[in-house]
Amino acid sequence: MEKLDRRSMLKSSGALAFGAGMGGFQPFKMANTPEQSRGGLPKLKITRVKAIATCPEGTELIVVKVETSEPGLYGIGCATFRQRAHPVVSAIDKYLNDFCVGKDVDNIEDMWQATYQNSYWRNGPVLNNALSGLDQALWDIKGKRANMPVYQLLGGKCRFAVDCYAHASGSTPEEVAADVAKYMNQGFRHIRIQLGSYGTTSLTGEPDYKTAGFGKKTDHYMDPYTYIKGTREIFEVVRKRCGEQIELLHDMHERLQPMDAINLVKSLEQYRPFFIEDPFSPENNRYFKLLRENTSVPIAMGELFNNPHEWIDPMKNMWFDFIRIHISQIGGITPAMKVARLGETFNVRTAWHGPGDVSPVGHAANAHIDFAVWNFGIQERVNFSDKLREIFPGAPYIKNGYMYVNEAPGLGVDINENFAKKYPLPDVQLNNWTQVRANDGTIIRP
Repeated sequence: MEKLDRRSMLKSSGALAFGAGMGGFQPFKMANTPEQSRGGLPKLKITRVKAIATCPEGTELIVVKVETSEPGLYGIGCATFRQRAHPVVSAIDKYLNDFCVGKDVDNIEDMWQATYQNSYWRNGPVLNNALSGLDQALWDIKGKRANMPVYQLLGGKCRFAVDCYAHASGSTPEEVAADVAKYMNQGFRHIRIQLGSYGTTSLTGEPDYKTAGFGKKTDHYMDPYTYIKGTREIFEVVRKRCGEQIELLHDMHERLQPMDAINLVKSLEQYRPFFIEDPFSPENNRYFKLLRENTSVPIAMGELFNNPHEWIDPMKNMWFDFIRIHISQIGGITPAMKVARLGETFNVRTAWHGPGDVSPVGHAANAHIDFAVWNFGIQERVNFSDKLREIFPGAPYIKNGYMYVNEAPGLGVDINENFAKKYPLPDVQLNNWTQVRANDGTIIRP
């Protein structure tokens, strides 16, 4: 009996000392009832899942809001898929809400697995984005419940900030070099360079297919020779004018035939690219082995991936150096952390896709993972306008080429629904940048 009393006394004094060290914080009691989860936090149920769609700056953005049985406690996550915005909204409002209401907000892995396989056919971008919004929102709630930023729940910080790359472009190599110099003066150490738009589509002449009345007037034209020649020239000019210290990146956007892509990458090796992005479309993944055998240029790939089978073998075989997936396309933070851990095993670094058509919530999710994974490589940065920051208070910010989050619990970003409503989704898709044709009118992938 004396032994039990002494043990009880030590446990009691230890708890008091812990409470004193935490500024009077009192530890939770162990759960005694089914209404409490382990650790003493009350069990919470999902009471509503809904889509919030907004289109400021002409960019369709979709956010999932998950409300809980605790009044005022909710989470938000990014489900933006601007090419198919309305189907994602429908999937969230007409499917996810009924599927999720009444479920435990704490069981993120179980919720992800159940939602992922419930449609039977998997890995579609519409449902993956809806799932991503749900998943990120649940992580947001868990961080708020723990009173911690999400990166703490993922293992804590591996770095003080998230290094980012900027986008430099121009209609001539000299304009590109001037744009690079501008970003260098802002503190960026990594800069992606492009001549005109992807594939130099904005700098090519009138194609024969338009003269023949084929396709739509808004379709874009790409001449492979113009693109290849211009890309070599911008690397040469930027290296001469901006020096060896700056890290240069380039996005091929899968616009060339595989052998042309291999030859272009080989010719850029002398300029020491930090990475060349997306040399092949997903349909041509098998060419990565040949590319790796022919050049030492680091390769980033995965922006179009939404199926694990697209990245497992290339990562295992170390055919590329950076995994470039779009986190909402694969289903959120939960699968992205698994991809990052797989990459660490095979020395593949992360370079999550972070364009302007990802909401500030999605950029925050990218950043929280970037902080927590050892094999972080680089992050695509974005500038948020005053309008976006009004809709999404707490958005990440850039300073000296680094991205920071605001350290609030959860993902740290909120949404002002009243402001979001001012910019409703249009009935038609606003952007057709993916519609690119060759001279004879043949569609060019991505």
